[in-house]
Amino acid sequence: MKYLTFIRGMVAGMVGGLAGTILMYLFGAGIFALLGWPASTSFSIIGDSAAAFFSTLGIALAGGDPLGMRLYYLIGLTLGTMMGIAVVSLEPLHLASLKKRVGLSILYVEVMSLPLLAAGTVALKMSAADAALWFGISFVMHLVYGLVLGVVTSYGVSGVVLDSAG
Repeated sequence: MKYLTFIRGMVAGMVGGLAGTILMYLFGAGIFALLGWPASTSFSIIGDSAAAFFSTLGIALAGGDPLGMRLYYLIGLTLGTMMGIAVVSLEPLHLASLKKRVGLSILYVEVMSLPLLAAGTVALKMSAADAALWFGISFVMHLVYGLVLGVVTSYGVSGVVLDSAG
């Protein structure tokens, strides 16, 4: 694969990841507002989960919104970058239709998020009802992220020609 093709996939994935993360946050903030919760609920849960996890390793971190926001965007960019690289590196993904890429992007995001969501519910010792609610809201939010990531990445790499010799 040519170096520029790889870079184009990486950049398209990063842009898709960032756009998806922003829209996922806005969509989630709307859901949280309807529930009467703070718009930053995702950030605080992620930050508190990370702090709780690291405390088991003897590492003290301040959780809450600041840490959660950093991790939220870092994870979004990382997953997007990996998707962009996969689309330009794997011929079946590269040759797939927009509809298939978006569907695979949604599946990818939903599957990759499960261990993180599970770790958060365990670290925060959520009740079964709270965990079910968190998984349900997160499923819908990640659906939005996967949709945006798939569309942006697909259009970002359109026209890229795979060349296994370069």
